[in-house]
Amino acid sequence: MAETTPLQLACYTLLCVLVVTIVLKLKLKIRVRPASAGRLNLPPGPWALPVIGHMHFLLGALPHQAMRSLARRHGPVMLLRLGHVPTLVLSSEEAAREVMKVHDAAFANRPVYATADVLTYGGQNISFARLDSRHWKTARKLCTVELLSPRRVRSFRPIREGEAARLVRSVGDAGATVNVSERVKVMMNDVIMRDIFSAGSETTATTTVWAMSELIRNPRTMAIAQSEVRRVLQGKTKVAEADIDGQLHYLQMVIKETFRLHPPVPLLLPRLCTEQKKIMGYDVPPGTTVFANVWAIGRDEKSWTDASEFKPERFEVQKVDYGGTNFRFLPGGAGRRMCPGMMFGVSNMEIALASLLYHFDWRLPDGASPEKLDMTEAYGITARRKTNLLLEATVFVP
Repeated sequence: MAETTPLQLACYTLLCVLVVTIVLKLKLKIRVRPASAGRLNLPPGPWALPVIGHMHFLLGALPHQAMRSLARRHGPVMLLRLGHVPTLVLSSEEAAREVMKVHDAAFANRPVYATADVLTYGGQNISFARLDSRHWKTARKLCTVELLSPRRVRSFRPIREGEAARLVRSVGDAGATVNVSERVKVMMNDVIMRDIFSAGSETTATTTVWAMSELIRNPRTMAIAQSEVRRVLQGKTKVAEADIDGQLHYLQMVIKETFRLHPPVPLLLPRLCTEQKKIMGYDVPPGTTVFANVWAIGRDEKSWTDASEFKPERFEVQKVDYGGTNFRFLPGGAGRRMCPGMMFGVSNMEIALASLLYHFDWRLPDGASPEKLDMTEAYGITARRKTNLLLEATVFVP
């Protein structure tokens, strides 16, 4: 009989471990099902592997895109197991409404992760603090009433205008080809750091760059937006918020359409189910982590006509706002955990885009066709472009 090699021995050992794991898992399922799962109507989901659960479905793809593909097969309320963590994924406006409005209190806390716990000093920042903690109530009130109130956002106008003017100068000094991604990121960092808010710089810059990307890909839309900006600001040497307040209706629709197709955080920060609830007829046990896939909701054909196309005009008829009351449009979330700085970010985007469209004409380098612009997303918490947006800018003289 041939001698067993170390490699063969390792393979046999691994095979035995897998067989034992599968057998034990099947026995555990048989024991547990009558006692607990048999009484619950759990949401559907794909087949799982031992130990890792459904994590293999997320390998090699962006999580929000992979989850959308799974939801198309298993439904808008889908239960995954990421390792040992039961995870509910919401992919429709109806599911989001039930979690963020009907049962908001039961889903308003955050799951506790070791990394987030360390970075937030035990969950003491506004994003991760427990709903029933005095710290969260105080911080939330401070943000909504003082730091990010409409009055306070208006008071930041000089800072936004100054940084927008710096952006215009930097683009004008850059030469033929401009790295729009880098220029916009620097502007948003400066605006938000000067206003003592660092959390929103990446998300606001990301969405502004996506807006410019979509305008370049859609020359007709670019022409309409640019014509509106130049008509409203005719004869001005720089963009002032007082001149554009309530005047740039089409540009506002462009911003909304960008948020619909490119929400800055495609999977909203996770929520934690703290008591058993029914969501669209399915039982959700306490301890379940919940993700709202707002990227998928914004592209849902049941909620939007021509959902994959960039059509700002849709918002002439479909009146939605940033208040989290329309659950097919949730760039900042909804309910108790809605982003308190949403309008602050929109204000930054509006003046940045108005400045870029007013002072410059834009095109792709080397006469490239707009349809060939790479729109691939990069992996990360924010859905930024995989490649920097490089454009040629020609100064427009008013």
